[in-house]
Amino acid sequence: MLWCVPGNVGGSEEYFVRQLLGLAEIGAPFDVSVYAPRGFTTAHPEVADVAKVVEAPSSCRNRELRVWLENTWLASRTSRAHVVHHGGGTMPSRGNRSTLLTVHDVQYLTFPEYFSRLKLAYLRNRVPSAIRRATVIAAPSEYVRSSIEHNFGTDRARTTVVRHGLEQEIGQGKTSESELRQRFNLGQSRILVMPAITHPHKNHQFILNLLANQWRAEDVKVVMVGGKGLADNAVQRQIVDLGLSERVVRSGRVNAPDRDGLLAMAEALVFPSLYEGFGAPVIEAMALGAPVITSNCASLPEVVGDAGLVLGLSGSEWSGALDQVRQQRHELVQRGLARAAQFSAAKSAEDLVLAYEKVLAAGRR
Repeated sequence: MLWCVPGNVGGSEEYFVRQLLGLAEIGAPFDVSVYAPRGFTTAHPEVADVAKVVEAPSSCRNRELRVWLENTWLASRTSRAHVVHHGGGTMPSRGNRSTLLTVHDVQYLTFPEYFSRLKLAYLRNRVPSAIRRATVIAAPSEYVRSSIEHNFGTDRARTTVVRHGLEQEIGQGKTSESELRQRFNLGQSRILVMPAITHPHKNHQFILNLLANQWRAEDVKVVMVGGKGLADNAVQRQIVDLGLSERVVRSGRVNAPDRDGLLAMAEALVFPSLYEGFGAPVIEAMALGAPVITSNCASLPEVVGDAGLVLGLSGSEWSGALDQVRQQRHELVQRGLARAAQFSAAKSAEDLVLAYEKVLAAGRR
């Protein structure tokens, strides 16, 4: 997990932390050692309570140094492991060959324009090589699994789905609505939450255009939760240009209690993403009783199922979505809670155990 620099890799960090906790919850029949960047234990002391954590002699923020450490320090320390799980979509060229590789998405194939030339060159070189060499490839959704098979010619017997899992304590200790309304100056307006770093594919501009046009008469404020991404300047400029400064609250990154409190008080989660390998925020929202309005792109129809509004990305399709949520709120909340129950940390860990067993079985053949 040298790729897993705390606070720097988005939802994939939470994905793996929850899986590790899930393995402990189900009493998985493996001794788990986690090889992680320096500082990982401080960021995630809960993992150190359930697994042996060995920190690298670097924070691994420098990619070239991380790759070198993977091929030297990590390779030597995992040479005798029965399974080595590489969770960041790539794997070192040296080391133990009994491997599970998690590929979170192949977005760089669909939207190469959203990547720097350096990052794109790195992914084009490292991802196909890793997929060829891995014993088994895990994906978070059937959508990503099928994309891997289609784009890389991977045999289906070498792939599997390991779903995302919700944190066990989600909703516990959530920040009160009154505190959040006061802190973020929300008044008594109805609240929509959009949790996403301002990367281009998250499509913040779509929601801003709705606020300025189809939803201009709605008494709603949109709380945009998440850090600054490549499209941040464009998003902020559009907020100002469309005169939406009073209707859009940019909270930045928030902790779990604040996230849970915002979702619990929200009229809906809005998630117009152009690409998701899974889309964990939609499941988190469902677990907290927030109806979901999302795009019909990539994995999102698969993950949401019939438990939310899955819409094409046109203003006409979204124009009546808020009225529909109000009319169907009870039904959507109940469907959402049932859907979220299928994505517990324990169920994710059970998928992961099956993936590990698949690697071990391949080694016995």
